Amino acid sequence: MKQSRRKFTAKFKAMVAVEALKERESLSELATRFEIHPTQVSAWKREFLDRAEKAFGDEPAKEEESVDVDNLFKQIGQLQVENDFLKKSLKKAGL
Repeated sequence: MKQSRRKFTAKFKAMVAVEALKERESLSELATRFEIHPTQVSAWKREFLDRAEKAFGDEPAKEEESVDVDNLFKQIGQLQVENDFLKKSLKKAGL
């Protein structure tokens, strides 16, 4: 029977990477403790270090999408004109 691949959460990967950075245990000891391959511990540690500068970058983490207010007001105006036109047309038609 084929065994499916295990999937690890980002939180778990970060925890393993931080433990590897502490260097209190060897990679093989960490791998045994977390039941993963030592190469995987090294890979997650390397990826953690490569992306660490994003945590302290000058750019905001998530910036709200800038909304074009003028465009939205223009669309609202257009919809109101269309709505008024349709109301007048229905009144003339007697509906």
